[in-house]
Amino acid sequence: MVACHFHFNSSAGWVLSCEFRRTHVNITPRKIVTKLALENGISASMAMGGSTNSILHMMAFAHEAGISLELNDFDRISLMVPYICNIKPSGQYGMADLDAAGGIPAVKTIEPHLHGNHLTVTGKTLLENISNIAAPRNDVIYPLDAPKRTEGGIAVLYGNLAPDGAVVKQAGVKPSMYCFQGSARVFHSMEDASRAVSDGAIEEGNVIVIRYEGPKGGPGMREMHMTTSLLVGRGMDESCALITDGRFSGSTRGPCIGHISPEAAAGGPIAIIEDGDQILIDIPNRKLELLVPDDEIAGRKERLIHSQKKPTVF
Repeated sequence: MVACHFHFNSSAGWVLSCEFRRTHVNITPRKIVTKLALENGISASMAMGGSTNSILHMMAFAHEAGISLELNDFDRISLMVPYICNIKPSGQYGMADLDAAGGIPAVKTIEPHLHGNHLTVTGKTLLENISNIAAPRNDVIYPLDAPKRTEGGIAVLYGNLAPDGAVVKQAGVKPSMYCFQGSARVFHSMEDASRAVSDGAIEEGNVIVIRYEGPKGGPGMREMHMTTSLLVGRGMDESCALITDGRFSGSTRGPCIGHISPEAAAGGPIAIIEDGDQILIDIPNRKLELLVPDDEIAGRKERLIHSQKKPTVF
């Protein structure tokens, strides 16, 4: 807290003096960043249709703080906390409209799903901080009993293409693409995939596969923003999908599945996909499958292990 007062100085006259007073002692980050606080952050992200990058950031926070936070925690919360904020890129309004409607505190609509009794930076609990905030009922922040979508903004998919999981911002996917099967078009960089889209080489029913863009393969796990923007800009987000071991920006829309793990550079199944392979995306049932016989998959994995070589990207 800052305390200010006037006093008279014989040489300078009236002077305004301010001093900082510590009203709460020993409130440290590790006392605030707890498993419950992180789960509240996940709940808010799910309610707002937040970026898939929130998974990377919150898991990094948890790792630094020595807190156990798993990918399944995100999907578990997504199945409980609905998507209620009608904001871009998945909704109609901008962040300024959300602020005018009450801002982040007004997302207290999801209060039944929050852990309210943990310490916050104010020295009060979360519930104490929002106790005087009225839950809105408007077209920007939907009520809990009539959400924009009954599940949260992000879903985690598994299958023989993503044994350790993959992430999709389902809030940005049109209902017609919740379930999709298409033929693979494989690329080893975002630039190559984007060039194919620009050249008209991607057809309806294709699943663009961008691999070797993960943390090791990139290296650095780049955002595939260029390709996703081209797909949406060309109106192909209801006829094509994209899967990658890279990641996406917060502005991503369409059936774009990222964070596929294990990544290609670690020998993950995404490394063995070939042009023309059929790929199944089933968001409601949390599935991402390569529709290739098991013996063929095993043979490709063996050849991949023997080659031990990442394709050259020009």
